[in-house]
Amino acid sequence: MVAERGPDGSEAPVQESEHFVVAFSGHDRAWATWIAHRLEYHGHRASLYRWDPSREQPLQEALSDLQLASGRVLLVLSDVFFQLGLRREGEWNTVLRGFVAQQSDRFAAVTLTNRPLLPATAVLEPADLWQLDEKEAERRLLYRLSLSSRPARRAAVSSVSRYPRNQPAAWGNVPRRNSRFTGRDEILNALQQRLMDAEPGAAVCALVGMAGIGKTQIAVEYAYRFLPDYDVVWWVNSDQRNTQRDTFAGLTTALGLPSGSEPGERIRVVRESLRRGVPYGRWLVIFDGWESPEDAAAFLPQGGAGHVLITSRNHNWRAATDTLEISGFRRAESTAYLLRRAPHITAEQADQVAVEFHDVPLQLAQAAAWLGESRMEVPEYLRMVRDGGLARFEGLVMPDDYPQSSLTSWSILINKLKRSERHTVELLTLCTAFAPGRIPLGLVRGLRASDLPENLRWITSDLPSWTRALDSLVNYSVLTRETRGSAFDETGRDEEAAHEHETVRMHGVVHAIVSELASGREREEYRKVVHRLLADADPGAPNDSKQWPRYAELLPHLSASGALDSQNQRVQNTLLNCLRYCFASGENRAGSQLAEQIRARWSQYMTPDAPLMLSLTTLQGNVLRASSRFREAYELDHARLDRLRTAEHSNEHALLEATSCLAADTRFLGQYDKALRMQEEVVATAHRLFGAEERTTLLAQYNLATGLRLLGRYQEAYDVDLDTLRKREVSLRERHPDTLRSINTCARDLRVMGHYRDALARQELGMRLHVQVLGPQHPQTLWARHNLLLCQWRAGTSGEEIASAMAALLELQEQVHGRSHFYTLALIADYGSFLREHGELARAKKLISEAENGYRQLLGQAHPVPTGMQSNAGLVLQAEGDRDGALSMFEQAMVGLRPWLGDDHPVMLGCALNTAAGRNFTGRLEDAAELSRNTLRRSRRVLGEDHPLTLSCMVALAADLRALQERDEAGKLEEDALQRLTRTLGAQHHHTLSARQRVRPYWDFEPYLG
Repeated sequence: MVAERGPDGSEAPVQESEHFVVAFSGHDRAWATWIAHRLEYHGHRASLYRWDPSREQPLQEALSDLQLASGRVLLVLSDVFFQLGLRREGEWNTVLRGFVAQQSDRFAAVTLTNRPLLPATAVLEPADLWQLDEKEAERRLLYRLSLSSRPARRAAVSSVSRYPRNQPAAWGNVPRRNSRFTGRDEILNALQQRLMDAEPGAAVCALVGMAGIGKTQIAVEYAYRFLPDYDVVWWVNSDQRNTQRDTFAGLTTALGLPSGSEPGERIRVVRESLRRGVPYGRWLVIFDGWESPEDAAAFLPQGGAGHVLITSRNHNWRAATDTLEISGFRRAESTAYLLRRAPHITAEQADQVAVEFHDVPLQLAQAAAWLGESRMEVPEYLRMVRDGGLARFEGLVMPDDYPQSSLTSWSILINKLKRSERHTVELLTLCTAFAPGRIPLGLVRGLRASDLPENLRWITSDLPSWTRALDSLVNYSVLTRETRGSAFDETGRDEEAAHEHETVRMHGVVHAIVSELASGREREEYRKVVHRLLADADPGAPNDSKQWPRYAELLPHLSASGALDSQNQRVQNTLLNCLRYCFASGENRAGSQLAEQIRARWSQYMTPDAPLMLSLTTLQGNVLRASSRFREAYELDHARLDRLRTAEHSNEHALLEATSCLAADTRFLGQYDKALRMQEEVVATAHRLFGAEERTTLLAQYNLATGLRLLGRYQEAYDVDLDTLRKREVSLRERHPDTLRSINTCARDLRVMGHYRDALARQELGMRLHVQVLGPQHPQTLWARHNLLLCQWRAGTSGEEIASAMAALLELQEQVHGRSHFYTLALIADYGSFLREHGELARAKKLISEAENGYRQLLGQAHPVPTGMQSNAGLVLQAEGDRDGALSMFEQAMVGLRPWLGDDHPVMLGCALNTAAGRNFTGRLEDAAELSRNTLRRSRRVLGEDHPLTLSCMVALAADLRALQERDEAGKLEEDALQRLTRTLGAQHHHTLSARQRVRPYWDFEPYLG
């Protein structure tokens, strides 16, 4: 023993360092880690040893192996520990009384449970750490080991392991821990090792495997087992994109981050916080059931020292991140699980059951629950499973490799419940009236008893029966409880309110089977209950982004519950609100499908001019139009307007709405003049009916500006757009999606008017607001980003920066819309033009050809947009040296566009600029000069003296005049153009530099549908 000076100057003994082997079950890793770190903090050495001997190894031999290391063995005892190896109590007591008692100086223990321990554990004199705070737990640990509480001088490890009973700084939505979780230690350890070994910012791992294989349970166990390693643990249900978005955004509140209410801004703030590691660097985010790797860019933090865990059935995650393939239990895990839950069966019988069910965890859970509850012998159970018959399930589609005999085992369970647990079966049948997955079951307790069928009224008044029924379904592994009631729930919560917010999860495979088994006379009545529940849960504000999480929660249950067939008006209004939500949130594919389903049902008993059907037609037309299905939208809206015009009683509001929708369809189909006349009628009617600042009027004005812009009347469009923007900022709010749309169009107007720097400044602000309010992948945000890139390009931003941004945006557009959507085609066309300008002719040609062909398929051969694309194709040919081919394309574009646009349209002027160049390059100098002079005259009149297109026409005419030896006029014209370009765009702008170098100007056609 050596001595050191104490605080009072006296000598104090210094204890010698000891070595401890901390033996624990995998379930208790968090405790073992904390214990080891506290021992190290006090100057001792500690080795962690996960102890899980096989049942074939004698217990005394397994305990002897622990003594091979030097020092004492500290056993971490819990409810799980004595189940390792599935030993009988007698074996444990015998070894503890004999071998351990003889070696008592080498063994010590702590206990983490308040349940009675085996009698012979008294020989270990375990220190009870149950429900203690950290200070007292540490005191008892040291006292049991006869250690003084003197921190070692060099010890500084306590900060890396939080006391397991202390809640992390942020803990959200994590499901309850499965107390019966078995095995998977190799997977959990491999998962932790992969995450810890990954480079900072790249610690992402996806657990992939078939349905029912246990991916979610592994993720839950990982969160609890490695909890002390993290200060933030956040669970994100990801089976729906909008639910995923809003749950992830909820981290702003948990982390105390300043942000607005819009999901896009909250996601941005969360990702930035995780990336920077402020306020917490040790974080774990789990995305459960994420099937779309293409959405990864919108959520995964780009950097940071935290970890991301994903569960998915989609093996395509391999291309995006590290993956860990999850298969069934190892046979030893299967038998261990069965023996733990059904201790009356033998190991050989457990092996037979595991073989029967292919070691699939989901099915083994049900089998184990049945055997454990019923105490049935395995031979009888397997006979029932094998001989039960599968005829009634022939229509069910099961996952690959899923054991068909599981169908019969579920039938056995349901029949048993029907005989003995009536309320449990009623609650289970109610669950099948929802869609599988996350079920907000507790909401039913908020209904009035009169809203429920007589046999379900007990739900609102008999809380004990509710609790027993739900517990029974959980015990039989039919349901799992969701987030509420986790290890870190707040205390003092009102019990009744907690039950009303109870959420459960029903696996899709289980739902499919149980739906067949539980069907009966009550099924339709139960569906009506769910209809009323959905209507009560409707916030009535589908355009408010704050309410989108609720609509995302309701949407999956509309079809499954039969709400589409309901004739209750409240339910019907909820269906329309869900459709409005789909359109407002950009979920147009889901909206299109929902609209078709609603129309199919309502058409059976509603006339086309019924008010609800008229509203449905408007909403369906909107989602069809947003999905590039223009002709379908036109036919739908045209038929409605015809009916309204010939109706016996006039409905001005319905006529206004129908005319507005048909005007939009007509614009998309290229009939710009006709559409504008219709829209002017809509604006006049809206002003008369609603006034100048009502939302309907402002929407009409917005669409009017779109029509003016398509006709090339840019200044008029800007005046209307600016007026609409100012009024929307007052009557709605600055961050309302409609206001943001007006910011985007004002910037577009400024850009096509040639005010590039002003357009860029306005669009940069608009872009930030779009991301904050709507999120980075909302269709409106993607369109705003496209416009921003065009503003940057025209304003002179470096080409390399724009090229990479365009490529990234194209990838996002394709993920959100698909390759053939009109938004995507527009970006493909502009990207092709950009690449052509920068010399990448092969890629440019491919993209421009793809866009032209895509537009022809979408809009028809003669539409102005695919016709205008011919001019871009000509520019590629010209760059390749095919001057005759280029001129042919330019001429075709002019001839094809003239009937649609007339000679004074800016698009026609741009095509004429290119055509004049084509004539010059092919030796038709007089024709080129004549066309250039005529084009310059028109451009000055239409666009003004200083518009970039007008200045390009001046440079082009100067080149033609110079070719004709008219040098004086050419020189004056060129000098004037250079002065104006320098004044308006700047001396270093690429247009100015090109003109100074006498590079022939050209014009890119930008496809725009409104």
